Amino acid sequence: MSSLNARNLANLPPQLVKPSYDRSQLTAGIVHFGVGGFHRAHQAMYLDRLMNQGEALDWAICGVGVLPGDALMKKVMDDQDCLYTLVIKNPDGTREGRVVGSIIEYLFAPEDPDEVIEKMASEQVRIVSLTITEGGYNFHHVTGEFDAGNPAVAADLEPGATPATTFGLVTEALARRRQRGLPPFTIMSCDNIQGNGDVAKKMFTAYARLKNPELGAWIEANVAFPNSMVDRITPVTTDEDRAAIAEGFGVEDAWPVVCEDFEQWALEDNFPQGRPPFEAAGVQLVDDVEPYELMKLRLLNASHQGQCYFGYLAGYRYAHEVCQDPVFAQFLLDYMDKEATATLHPVPGIDLDAYKHKLIARFSNEHVRDTLARLCAESSDRIPKWLVPVIQENLKNDGEIHRSAAIVASWARYAEGTDEVGEAFVVVDRLKEHLMEAAARNREDKLAFISQREVFGDLVDEPRFVEAYAAALGSLQTRGAKATVAALIEDGTL
Repeated sequence: MSSLNARNLANLPPQLVKPSYDRSQLTAGIVHFGVGGFHRAHQAMYLDRLMNQGEALDWAICGVGVLPGDALMKKVMDDQDCLYTLVIKNPDGTREGRVVGSIIEYLFAPEDPDEVIEKMASEQVRIVSLTITEGGYNFHHVTGEFDAGNPAVAADLEPGATPATTFGLVTEALARRRQRGLPPFTIMSCDNIQGNGDVAKKMFTAYARLKNPELGAWIEANVAFPNSMVDRITPVTTDEDRAAIAEGFGVEDAWPVVCEDFEQWALEDNFPQGRPPFEAAGVQLVDDVEPYELMKLRLLNASHQGQCYFGYLAGYRYAHEVCQDPVFAQFLLDYMDKEATATLHPVPGIDLDAYKHKLIARFSNEHVRDTLARLCAESSDRIPKWLVPVIQENLKNDGEIHRSAAIVASWARYAEGTDEVGEAFVVVDRLKEHLMEAAARNREDKLAFISQREVFGDLVDEPRFVEAYAAALGSLQTRGAKATVAALIEDGTL
């Protein structure tokens, strides 16, 4: 058994594909915030693919951790020379393993914020990329405005404060580049938010204006924020995954990544300081990302929410268990066909019917073992961005909403914290206290949960939505999740 590090790289078993390039010749052209499983299965993988083709050797990644929990990733990255194993779990049960070498450095901002800032301020860095989760952009779900009252942000805005947030670190680096006469880097969001580049621009500019109005105006005028759509199902790595990789590939990796066999990245080609030749690695460079991102957010991401609460309440614990059940699979297809599709734009080069059926097949891959608990987490950052816009558009255009309303009701029932046999579970959400308090009143006040305007906006004032939601919640309380879904399949109503 070989430990994964640069010294042992050449001695790893032949069934594990290894970098064909000389990592000592790489230089970091990208600083990335949020080096989790998805980034390592997606952006870092695409760059590794380019490097294996002899391309992008000056576009290696310097990862950055900002949160206290990132200290563990720092240790693993240091111990393994930033190498990690990426294992693709195919639907037929076969696995493909490769060692990814495109990350060459990892900095932990709480230890040395100035080191992180200087890295971004260096001339060789031309892109700063982000996978900081939907909640990392610090905007109000209803107004869409920057939340300057966030305690961490407020601390960074104090005069003379040492930057601790992503906003503070990135803005200070841009300020130093401006002072030194260097062009600004491009900020590339890779998070699941509609118009993620536009949102990033609005939030970083808002922060910078609060810090220094002149700097904020300069960032707004000079920094590029390309939009993107990213897609690859990447479950949380488990000890079972580590053991399987050790047994199957003969390598001891403290933090490998496992993922499905599907990948997609649609990216707006807006990089004034240059970019890697992403198109040579399979990235779709497009003028307008919006059709692709709406497709992904409202079909894939919203369907994740459409399966996770119903499935968990019914006793399932993995996505494949839910989607191998014909009742749930048909419900998801009905949601996509009859509610989500009506809110989409034409998507160049995509057969939407084939895409939807491919989603069910991807969700049903039992080898990926994507947990419902992962999909249920941080719902207050997900439902408002992925599902509420579908409801709002269909209300406006007199479209169908019963399935979407039922998904919201399933979240409300899930937020009670027990499944249908009374088994308690932990609700993971930044608004957990408020959500569970409202959900505890579901039976005495059916509108308590959707009365949270910071999450749902004015949906509680829409009679057609309220009627559909209340009917679904009542059905969940009396008949249960599967019977509710089955009834919706019958005629779309309850």
